[in-house]
Amino acid sequence: MIFPEGLNSKEEFERVSKELKEYSPNIFLLANMTEFGTTPIIDFNDFVGMGYDVVIYPVSTLRIAMKAVDIFLKKLKTEENVSSSLEDMQTRSE
Repeated sequence: MIFPEGLNSKEEFERVSKELKEYSPNIFLLANMTEFGTTPIIDFNDFVGMGYDVVIYPVSTLRIAMKAVDIFLKKLKTEENVSSSLEDMQTRSE
């Protein structure tokens, strides 16, 4: 498995994939899609089309969750209860 790190464009991902696949057609390629880094946001299907076998999103869910926590805590501070946030919460049955 090859994990090219710090690529700055879709074109770089394409070039790396092409060159590695020419060297070894069965090579397994992993792309790291993290926000706010050097890599622009690239669609999953674009990675597949470029020959990548797996795309990881290592902190995306954490960032989404922490943003929700931040919003909730600000509301709790001003409203002093959780009533207006109930619809945003995952229930026990979910």
